[in-house]
Amino acid sequence: QVQLIESGGGLVQAGGSLRLSCAASGGTFSTYAMGWFRQAAGKEREFVAAITRSGGNTQYADSVKGRFTISKNSAKNTMYLQMNSLKPEDTAVYYCAARDGVALYIGSKSYTYWGQGIQVTVSS
Repeated sequence: QVQLIESGGGLVQAGGSLRLSCAASGGTFSTYAMGWFRQAAGKEREFVAAITRSGGNTQYADSVKGRFTISKNSAKNTMYLQMNSLKPEDTAVYYCAARDGVALYIGSKSYTYWGQGIQVTVSS
């Protein structure tokens, strides 16, 4: 049973930074392509960033490009999302996701495993 657990969320002022972590257990981390999604209140879940299983390729939503960085550390079975220059519109519940595969996956339906989500709130 694969489990994904997010951590690192919280309340931050606009312009500040947070780093989210997604710790994986119960599977073979090195085979996972992974991604981050977010869902703001009253809105649909949206893609934020994705990374290949090797970590060699990444993709970002236009709204976070240049501010967020996705990475993964296979030795620690953990994926990260470094979020800089945060804006109030980044406020949402953030979810990490994983699946076996070699590509970059942007659609939420492409993912097999999901974390429980963690709140990020950016105050103005």
